Amino acid sequence: MQALYVYVIVGAVLAGFVQGLSGFAFGMVAMSIWAWTLEPQLAAVLALFGALTGQVIAAVTVRRSFDKRILWPFVLGGLVGVPFGVWLLPHLDLVMFKLCLGVLLVLWCPAMLMSQHLPKVAFGGRVADGVAGAIGGAMAGIGGFSGTIPTLWCTLRGFQRDTQRAVIQNFNLSMLSVAFAVHVASGSIGRSVLPLLVLVAAAVAVPVLLGARLYIGISEVAFRKIVLSLLTLSGIAMLASAVPVLLSR
Repeated sequence: MQALYVYVIVGAVLAGFVQGLSGFAFGMVAMSIWAWTLEPQLAAVLALFGALTGQVIAAVTVRRSFDKRILWPFVLGGLVGVPFGVWLLPHLDLVMFKLCLGVLLVLWCPAMLMSQHLPKVAFGGRVADGVAGAIGGAMAGIGGFSGTIPTLWCTLRGFQRDTQRAVIQNFNLSMLSVAFAVHVASGSIGRSVLPLLVLVAAAVAVPVLLGARLYIGISEVAFRKIVLSLLTLSGIAMLASAVPVLLSR
């Protein structure tokens, strides 16, 4: 039991710092650690709650004005996706999910990182933003991964640093709140999980604040590199946890 608490704390601390810095990726970082020892559904609930806690803290710490016209397609799409993700979680092969998402991130993000002068993606408009939001909403229901695809899409769209941060921060806060409420209403969060939720909340608080403070001082170029590098590392971590399991089947 003590080893379990150590894994939960380490995962929450690392993921909280990354989330405070980048505005997303709590679920990615935490699951890359927790997937080794925790049951998939327990890890998913803890990742969801930790990401929500971190977003609440970061929203208060790093406030940015945002254009509601940019945000609302993401949110509307996300609201469609969240119930689907919550329904899918008990039926999902999380190993295959991590493998597919890991391959996508490992192949795509380094290409984006090395091709900074690619033209911005302009097609699709608000409909494409809504599709990205729907995928993010579904991934929020699965395990708090709400920001991954919308962040990648915002990067492809060429959003400025503060615009991207504001969109992802507010989108994540909305989706994670809805996803956690749906999990509570469905009865998937029992009393036995409450001590671990408290532990995650306590472990997240300070690292999120440290990451948010570091974000304030970084440049546009540095922010882009950090985001794409974190997405790449998240993909590598997912592959590292998924491939051995698949090979052992």
